[in-house]
Amino acid sequence: MNTSVQKQNILNRLWVYQKERFPVIQHGMLIASFSFCAVCLSSLLRFSQAWPDLQITLTAFGCLFLFFLQLRIADEFKDHENDAKFRPERPVPRGLITFNELKWLGMISAGIQVLLCLLLYPPLILLLFAVWVYMALMSVEFFVPTWLKQHSFIYLWTHMLIMPAIDLFATGCDWLQHQAVPPEGLLWFLIVSFFNGVVIEIGRKTWAPEEERVGVESYSSDWGIKPAIAVWIAAILLSFVCACVVAMTLSFFVPVFSLLLVMVVVVVMLGIRFMQNPSKQKSKWLENASALWVASLYLILGVIPMGYSVWLN
Repeated sequence: MNTSVQKQNILNRLWVYQKERFPVIQHGMLIASFSFCAVCLSSLLRFSQAWPDLQITLTAFGCLFLFFLQLRIADEFKDHENDAKFRPERPVPRGLITFNELKWLGMISAGIQVLLCLLLYPPLILLLFAVWVYMALMSVEFFVPTWLKQHSFIYLWTHMLIMPAIDLFATGCDWLQHQAVPPEGLLWFLIVSFFNGVVIEIGRKTWAPEEERVGVESYSSDWGIKPAIAVWIAAILLSFVCACVVAMTLSFFVPVFSLLLVMVVVVVMLGIRFMQNPSKQKSKWLENASALWVASLYLILGVIPMGYSVWLN
């Protein structure tokens, strides 16, 4: 680390790091919609007609936020050689923050997760460990890093399986205290989270030609812009279909179908516009459209039905 950076307070450096690599507000809002939807939906599937307990809600949000922070930290270690060679402006290669500091940040976040689980319901730690195990496998690329990089589609779905694992934990903050197994209908919601993960992943790594960089992987460079957008749209449609199946389980099909259909049209049109005339501005639209779709789906699928159920009773 250079001398000028060493003189900076660790909190100041972490603030810069989060702005560049893990924007707390932007990520926090999306994670909040994800976690709150998960506990609401779990509660609805158990036929509860009351808002989830505040401790359950905060535990789900806190642990999920830290899961995604840990994934970011793991990526810093996993990609450090490539970043040092092709993206030296990133925080770690340029010396803003050290690997040792990231290790401590990861360990502190893990300790907070364990404490939150113990305070809520100790058996929840089993689901916490399950997520950690899959994250660990991801961090070593399932022991076949070279092969996975040569097969980007397999790389995509193997890494996106972390989303249902995280979602199972989030819903478990609710259902695990009431029953030994997940409630009926939850599997479809886990599938929704998988496809939503694909939407976010492709949306943030599909770029206009002028944004592509040598040595930096993207779906637009690996597959081409049209195939990447085609997979992105397919993931949106599949998450839409699975969300409608969940809505039928909740006896809330028509409102969910109608509202999500509007969102499908909006975000798909943005994707098509980018495909027809790719530019740096439109690639940002694509990333924002991905986040908009995911946040809207979780709001419409979990929070609105719960609010309606509470209002009726």
